[in-house]
Amino acid sequence: MASRAPPPCSLPQSPSGPRSLVAAAPAKLNLFLEITGKRTDGYHDLETLMVAVNLFDTLELTVRSDGAIELVCDPPGLPTGPDNLVHKAATLLRGERTDLGASIRLVKRIPAEAGLAGGSSDAAATILALNQLWNLNLSLPELATVAASVGSDVAFFLSLPAGWCTGRGERVTPETSRSAFHFVLVCPPVGVATAAVYRSLQLSGSPVDGSSARAAFRIGDPAALGAALFNRLQPAAIHLAPVVETVYRRLAGLNPAGCLMSGSGSAVFALCRDADEAHRVANAFRATRPPAEPESRVRIVRTL
Repeated sequence: MASRAPPPCSLPQSPSGPRSLVAAAPAKLNLFLEITGKRTDGYHDLETLMVAVNLFDTLELTVRSDGAIELVCDPPGLPTGPDNLVHKAATLLRGERTDLGASIRLVKRIPAEAGLAGGSSDAAATILALNQLWNLNLSLPELATVAASVGSDVAFFLSLPAGWCTGRGERVTPETSRSAFHFVLVCPPVGVATAAVYRSLQLSGSPVDGSSARAAFRIGDPAALGAALFNRLQPAAIHLAPVVETVYRRLAGLNPAGCLMSGSGSAVFALCRDADEAHRVANAFRATRPPAEPESRVRIVRTL
């Protein structure tokens, strides 16, 4: 089952404002993802419809007066220095704006190398929380500039719950839907490195148009959205991790409204017509796993 979001809340107070915050960082799914070209800066131009779902990491942030940025992770063993996007986001946000620092505890629940952007979401939650804790009072466009310097997907998480993202992902047009969507999210026990997927990518001379996916999302139509699901990166990820195709074929065979890999993989999701179908598909997927197939983590999630 999906993790519940703890309510973002202030903890001990000081005369100048809150000293600590707890923040929730949701995972995302890509319902449409087309790569339109290679950029001169080494990135790719893309068009993607992203939605946040109720699977969360959590962050506990406390102001430090000594200016240090200290990060600890649960589970331990994850990077806690500048290579971690949380640490990078805090450092870039602070810049020359304040002499304060922060102690941050990150509790990870979103699988890594799964195409769910857990690291980007954690970075965005850090930016939003520290903007408040440090009393920076930066506007959303100012925060988005910081987010874009941290990573391509980070800006999306400043404009939840859904968005049409272009450029390298940093330009976000918020989207809304008339109803929630339900998914069965399957995370194989194999990660896929984003850089490796892009190196294996075969671009198309005729990019797929995402208008149908956006329209179906807006009106809340699972059948129409299922027919419009698309991910240009999926063949490259399957080449690197064949289990992605195994999971995809078995999940799609259970007749959901649609099925797709998220982002650069390795997570695959089934878009379901309602919550009851999501439970049916999840139970059937678990029950029909062949003995030779690695066991995946299966969750039922919904849009925020």
